[in-house]
Amino acid sequence: MKTTPKRKLEQCATNPAASMMSSTAFSDAAPAPKKLSIKGFKVKPKVSDSFVSDSLSLLEAAVRSIQCQSGHPLSLEELYKACEHLCLHGSASKVYSMLHRICKDNTEALMARVISLPTSTPNVEFLDALNDEWLQFCRSQIMIRSIFLYLDRTYVIQTQGVKSIWDMGLDVFRLAFLENDTMLDDSNSFKTRVVDALLSVIECERTGQQTPTDLLKSLISMFLELGIYLTAFEARFLGVTESFYVSEGVRWIADMGEGSLNGLAVGSYLAHAEKRIDEEKLRCGMTGYLSLATRKSLVAIVERILIETHIESLLKKGFDDLIQNDRVEDLTRMYTLFSRTPNGLVNIRKYFGDYIAKVGLSIVNDVNRDPTMILDLIAFKKRMENLTNTAFASSKEFMQVIRESFEKFINKRHNKPAELIAKHVDSLMKTGKGITEAETEEVLDQCLALFRFIHGKDVFEAFYKKDLAKRLLLGKSSSVDSEKSMLSKLKVECGAAFTSKLENMFKDIETSKDFVTSFRESPRLMTQLGSVEVYVNFLTAGMWPTYPPAPLTIPAELERLQTVYKDFYMSKHSGRRITWQNQLGHCVLKASFKKATKELSVSLFQSAVLLLFNEKPNLSYSEILAATNMEPKELERTLQSLACGKLRVLTKEPKGRDVHSTDMFLFNHAFENPLFRIKINSIQMKETVEENKETTEKVFADRQYQVDAAIVRIMKARKKLSHTLLIAELFEQLKFPIKAPDLKKRIESLIDREYLERESGESAAYVYLA
Repeated sequence: MKTTPKRKLEQCATNPAASMMSSTAFSDAAPAPKKLSIKGFKVKPKVSDSFVSDSLSLLEAAVRSIQCQSGHPLSLEELYKACEHLCLHGSASKVYSMLHRICKDNTEALMARVISLPTSTPNVEFLDALNDEWLQFCRSQIMIRSIFLYLDRTYVIQTQGVKSIWDMGLDVFRLAFLENDTMLDDSNSFKTRVVDALLSVIECERTGQQTPTDLLKSLISMFLELGIYLTAFEARFLGVTESFYVSEGVRWIADMGEGSLNGLAVGSYLAHAEKRIDEEKLRCGMTGYLSLATRKSLVAIVERILIETHIESLLKKGFDDLIQNDRVEDLTRMYTLFSRTPNGLVNIRKYFGDYIAKVGLSIVNDVNRDPTMILDLIAFKKRMENLTNTAFASSKEFMQVIRESFEKFINKRHNKPAELIAKHVDSLMKTGKGITEAETEEVLDQCLALFRFIHGKDVFEAFYKKDLAKRLLLGKSSSVDSEKSMLSKLKVECGAAFTSKLENMFKDIETSKDFVTSFRESPRLMTQLGSVEVYVNFLTAGMWPTYPPAPLTIPAELERLQTVYKDFYMSKHSGRRITWQNQLGHCVLKASFKKATKELSVSLFQSAVLLLFNEKPNLSYSEILAATNMEPKELERTLQSLACGKLRVLTKEPKGRDVHSTDMFLFNHAFENPLFRIKINSIQMKETVEENKETTEKVFADRQYQVDAAIVRIMKARKKLSHTLLIAELFEQLKFPIKAPDLKKRIESLIDREYLERESGESAAYVYLA
């Protein structure tokens, strides 16, 4: 008879040794806590085979009813318990196999239903049928997964190589989708039919037709879930997209026609291309029906086909027209779209530069536009810069294109732009222009911007110096500050050597003021002048422009004043030679008329003529010519200003606007004018072609000296040099444009003057002669 556990405890308690130890333990320490444990069965209970088969049948019937969307007597909880019991009793693999078999049967059946649809079925109807089956499959799989969740969390996780219920269902569906071919070749497979239908519906959507985008999104989501989106759909979709846009792009370009005045058509095309790109972006991601991962490839195709492929055609057909008509919105769109292609902006910059050069050259080469050339160039440059800031994102590269293009075309017409810039500055600096100093500074900066592009800066210097001299000597400068500001700008731009003579001109004017002040501080000298005020400018030869001789017999009254000043100057600067520049002098005369006495501000030539009428009231042309000894042309202009202009202090017989050698001149005692001081302007002889040519020839003469000096300097350092290397070094050192044949002439001149010689036996090399 077996002893029960209770009796075992009693027997242990009656054991003397155990009793003694127990009492000792209890007396020394607190009682130990009791610990209970539950032991499992030594032999696991077995379930009957009928239980397993019945449970599997029950679950199978439930799964099939779910797939068929029919009711089932058991609740989801009871079905879950049945799955759990089977798993606990070692039948999990049987449950999984049963599920796999049922899923396979179900997917084959649903595929058969869709495949059985006639090929004439409209694409949307066919896709609707497939989508209904797919959605029902997904709903049933979700419910099945919830019933067999215990299987998913135990058997599937613990068993290697076994897929989750959801993944297993997708795997079965994918195999059924890919393997159900109606014919042996892939071109007629079920997968191909589905993709063809999808692409057809997408094309309808692209062409503006009403399409069920929700249907597209659902089915493309199916491709993604099945893991066949890239291989089965995206590759073909991108190919069809490329073909679609190739046809569309070619059609649009063909409709534009030929010619370069298609700005409107190009603008419309760019707007359409931008719209297409935006549409394709919206088709991807949350807002569309395609995978977000497709967006990059899809947009790249559209940009390549619609933009990159037609860059040359678009620029050729409409770029100049867009620029000419200031189509900023279209140009901005072009810049944005072309920037997404590898060489898009490079091509725009090329056409932009060509346009600037073409328009600029038309301005520079048009002789009729010479009077407004500088203003036109300033306005054109400002317009191109504004366009770059608004349409081309203020790109530094485009600004550089403007600079390079201006430099290219403005030097095509040698010397003239440099001359006209100097003339424009002269016009700006003269008094009476009615603009503020701030506005003057702005225009000077604009002129200086054009000046930077000029290669022949020495031509500008020659004309600028001549005009500056007139402004300083005739008091026609509007602002000394503006003059010095321009001088500072030129110094920064070209260096101190460029402005040294110009600075000396200002220094001479200041020195002359000090000299006049010193002269007026002498009571003795002022007594010799009497009531006449005299102001003399002393100009350093070589710093100022050279003036041609202007013969004039100075009236005795004025000659005496000149002598007083000359003697005083020579007392301060002995050994110097003074030459009077008659054409630069001017006087203020007091004239008595019948009704009033007036002050006449006139030139020295006009003064010499008017003072003759103090001796005689009427004089012939010949008498005036003999008395003044003026050149006939100069005398004609002087008499014309006094007797034929608006302010006629002389009258002539016969009347007329021209002066002839037979005319008689009389003092006009009846002259009237409300002003007390009256300025009678001289009739300035306009600068003729010969005068401008003379100035230019002086520049060329100066250049020859600079070339000679550069050749000697280089050869003195190198001793021996080949012709090619010498020419190359001269091009580097010289700061003005010059042609190789002109350099060769200067080399020949130095050889003739024995500064150089050709190396014996080697005509292409030169030797410096010490």
